[in-house]
Amino acid sequence: MFVGARFLLGFGDIIVICTAPLLITEIAPAQDRAILVTISGATYHSGAFIAAWTTYGTLKIKSDWSWRTPSLIQGVFTLIMLAVVWWIPESPRYYVSRNEPEKALKMLAYYHAQGDDSDEVVQVEFTEITTALAMEKNAEHSGSYVDFLRTPGNRKRLLIIISFGLFAQWSGNGLVSYYLNLIMDSIGIKDPNQQLLINGALTSFNLATNLFFSFFVDKCGRRPIMLISSAGMMVAFVVWTILSAKYSDHASSALGSGVLGMIFIYYLFYNLKSGLIASYTTEILPYSMRAKGYTLMEFAMYIALFFNQYVNPIALDNIKWRYYIFYCCFLAVEVVVIYFFYVETRYMPLEEITKIFDGEDVATATNLEMEKIGENGKGTSTVIHIEEASA
Repeated sequence: MFVGARFLLGFGDIIVICTAPLLITEIAPAQDRAILVTISGATYHSGAFIAAWTTYGTLKIKSDWSWRTPSLIQGVFTLIMLAVVWWIPESPRYYVSRNEPEKALKMLAYYHAQGDDSDEVVQVEFTEITTALAMEKNAEHSGSYVDFLRTPGNRKRLLIIISFGLFAQWSGNGLVSYYLNLIMDSIGIKDPNQQLLINGALTSFNLATNLFFSFFVDKCGRRPIMLISSAGMMVAFVVWTILSAKYSDHASSALGSGVLGMIFIYYLFYNLKSGLIASYTTEILPYSMRAKGYTLMEFAMYIALFFNQYVNPIALDNIKWRYYIFYCCFLAVEVVVIYFFYVETRYMPLEEITKIFDGEDVATATNLEMEKIGENGKGTSTVIHIEEASA
């Protein structure tokens, strides 16, 4: 029964994980969108924070309630979600796609302009949405996974989202997230109480740094953040590996403390970009491909998680610290891929991002199509509003 409940919980969890960032992207005001979606990507650590300190507190319970209590707390948050979901606004794009534009305009006005549906920003957003969906309806191919292979630009998008999903869990973080106890054992920290205390401190550190870095995503740009993050993780992992190797030859508390310190430094750099997983993925995908693209990214992430679950403990048990070398090499590959293939999207309107991936001709054709739709009465003054909004 417990295993079945965990399966159902995981099944529901993946639905929320895949849909929540998309909904935030589509309902958030443009000026706050990147920060809000990045924060949503970082809130994994709020759950980890509660789990870490709950298990630390229940460690001393000498009954089944030591594991039942953390499980019940998960159910409490599920009930809270069920209670408040009825008040979460629906995406205006969803309303337009169902031929209910008046509801879309009402939603935009209420959340973006204090109920004023004549507000210029609201009118621009509404026109952009109706025009984009009209273009999508007119397109010959729309909303298929095959679209990711049709053009060089879409193939590049596919490369980025798949690689980003793998980077999210194959950067070495899977070792600490699931097998911190084995790492602690390897450096002489074997007391369960001390291990849980370190785990609680690490999750608290991760929560604080993730939320802090989320507010700098628009100030620093996506590429610099990702490059600094991956390079920093690589350096931290190399030092971590060296200290672990020395500890295996000559155990000392100083070397063990050094490994522990490098784990915190590693996570400092990991947290720098972890929130971007949600925001960057949704930014580079056009509306018609956004949900499927985000699902592909999550699929790649869970492939990496599957690997972590079944390979990491075996490798750690058999080759010890030498297994860390794999992640040092993978992080080096990560830096190279980000440097040569990832694009900067900070402050860029849709047509500029399209131009980066699909070229000047496609962007021009897109704008002409928007003008054509506007002339047909489906998106009057759309181009004017877009130019004003991005000026």
